[in-house]
Amino acid sequence: MSSLLKVDRELKSKVETFRTQISSEAEHLVACFFPKKLLELDQFLREPILNVTDLKEIHSEIKFRVPEPILFTNSHDGMDTNTRKRKLDDGLADESWQGGTKTPVMPEGIIKCNTKLVDLIERVKPEIRTLIEKCNTVKMWVQLLIPRIEDGNNFGVSIQEETVAELRTVESEAASYLDQISRYYITRAKLVSKIVKYPHVEDYRRTISEIDEKEYISLKIIVSELRNQYVILHDMILKNIEKIKKPRNSNAEALY
Repeated sequence: MSSLLKVDRELKSKVETFRTQISSEAEHLVACFFPKKLLELDQFLREPILNVTDLKEIHSEIKFRVPEPILFTNSHDGMDTNTRKRKLDDGLADESWQGGTKTPVMPEGIIKCNTKLVDLIERVKPEIRTLIEKCNTVKMWVQLLIPRIEDGNNFGVSIQEETVAELRTVESEAASYLDQISRYYITRAKLVSKIVKYPHVEDYRRTISEIDEKEYISLKIIVSELRNQYVILHDMILKNIEKIKKPRNSNAEALY
């Protein structure tokens, strides 16, 4: 059969070396890294940063001067050029006289993020990335262990395929956590823009606090899910390690 496709010996040797490295790394991940990481994440869940009792502690106040209401006159010449320039110098941006809304200029030129949540996100994101990378390594290892397609005696192969499917699901869910973080920043930025445009509307300010609280709870759930996924993968692979490594029994002679 090997004569049907000639493979360069040097390349074949390098491929075999790669397979050996993947196998060694993956077995280490399952046996040592996964249990170690699940214990680390479980400890992370017990830290004060993820156990805030009063969610008001994570609120981030948006500070800037709210402009005074605009007074209209019947005369279109009620404000000359010098008056407009004087108001701009006082710290207010150019106003729309048709809409009647003034846009305040930020004193520091930028509205800060919720630094407490940003710090927490920066701790969680590497954990998400690590899970994705390690799952990819273990998934490749199991896929390389799948034997060639044959009729019969495929129960072990089905276990391998189920393991690969579970690893792929974990990868997908972990990637969705990164999307969730991006959506939080985008949603919050749009709300802050609304506050800048309509500074007198208190509901927008309250919505910012609600969004921050929701993201805090979501981050805690994400850490919990990361821990649970390490537990599930470690348990699933260990329970089926015999069939994963040797999916087919070599006892075909017993059938005769």
